[in-house]
Amino acid sequence: MTAEVTAWLAANAVPLDSLTAGSPTGDLEPLKRTLDGVRVVGLGEATHGTREFFLLKHRLLEFLVTEMGFSVLAMEASASAGLAVDQYVLHGTGEAADVLARLGFWTWRTYEVLAMIEWMRAYNRGVPDDKPDDKKVRFVGIDPQRCGDSITVLDAFLRAAAPERAAAFRAGLGGLADATPGAPLAARRQWLRDTQELVGYLERDAAELTELTSATRVDEARRHARLVVRAADVVSRPPHHEAPERSALVARDRYMAEAVAELLDRDDAAKVALWAHNGHIMTGHYGGGVPAAGRHLRQRYGEAYYGLGLLFGKGAFRACRGGRRALARPASAPRRPVRNTIGAAGSDFVEAKLSEASAGSHMVNLRTDGDAPPTVEQWLRESHSQRSFGAYVPRFVYRLSSMPTVLAEEYDGLVFIPESTCSRPLPPLPGKASPA
Repeated sequence: MTAEVTAWLAANAVPLDSLTAGSPTGDLEPLKRTLDGVRVVGLGEATHGTREFFLLKHRLLEFLVTEMGFSVLAMEASASAGLAVDQYVLHGTGEAADVLARLGFWTWRTYEVLAMIEWMRAYNRGVPDDKPDDKKVRFVGIDPQRCGDSITVLDAFLRAAAPERAAAFRAGLGGLADATPGAPLAARRQWLRDTQELVGYLERDAAELTELTSATRVDEARRHARLVVRAADVVSRPPHHEAPERSALVARDRYMAEAVAELLDRDDAAKVALWAHNGHIMTGHYGGGVPAAGRHLRQRYGEAYYGLGLLFGKGAFRACRGGRRALARPASAPRRPVRNTIGAAGSDFVEAKLSEASAGSHMVNLRTDGDAPPTVEQWLRESHSQRSFGAYVPRFVYRLSSMPTVLAEEYDGLVFIPESTCSRPLPPLPGKASPA
């Protein structure tokens, strides 16, 4: 069985000639057949701190946009702050490094992600000015966490339109901007009530508020208020719960999937590249029963969603150490990411099988349509181990970290990169601390 699986993987491996954007794209041509009819491609990553993953995802985004008509990059990053990144890539508003820093996570403040954002801006500069924005490539944050930009917009709106509410808003919701599920329970619940009441007010008094400001500003305020409600809902839940459906993780993935669905439902021609961790793009569950965003998208769009996991053989990656306690640290008290190293995976890991099949970087399409040999179909439906590291890893035993996976249930395709190196952090902006 092992030999047959290895032979099948080797026969179906598509070698990657380069990981770097701007390279010739002949090796990516098979994606046109693989992704025919697909509207959302989940681009995963086994770590949030691997340079090669970021380089390849930039390259894949270029191909998807220029060769396959994809128009949106949806990223596991602040939905609130993502609006500023979108304005930069569309119109050049602001500075690339500044809007990138506002996303709120150290994971994306890298030279690799900055280069991708700058490519998106360069691509849009080539679109004639008289073309609508939907002809350009867009950036959308989908993570409900880190809603500081929305708090700022709503504060300014209320100061202008309803000053009697502005002071109470600042006093009640100011702490929500960088809150995590580890915030005090009473505050978290109050934030949820206050944000829901704000949405109700903006809906109920929209006509009067429009007369005081403008329809555009009211629509903008309502949009930001809905983002703040999602943020408050996530932080009002415990990070983990014995009933997984009540945890912050479940709400977060559901909201990320909803954000992608809103893009697709708003424009029937839209195609979305979804950048997130493997745990979020997979079509199954992670973390002891959390339905992944990719699972929600599969249930909604069927085979029009394609989850592509990115795995690596050995090497180094950036992550903060500290485990679950570190997850509760606010953005104002970040923990510094460090270099982590790991050797080759054991023989029971998916990574070992991919390395055995083809030594170089390669892609494998796992949508077999039942045409693979019975032994391969059986292997795809058995549970195996794979590596998985988030923004935070256990302090002393991170090298032992793994997660179970049933490939046929969780991925549509895989990319294997033999060696990981650390993503390259950008220097802090003048006068600002690095984000969490």
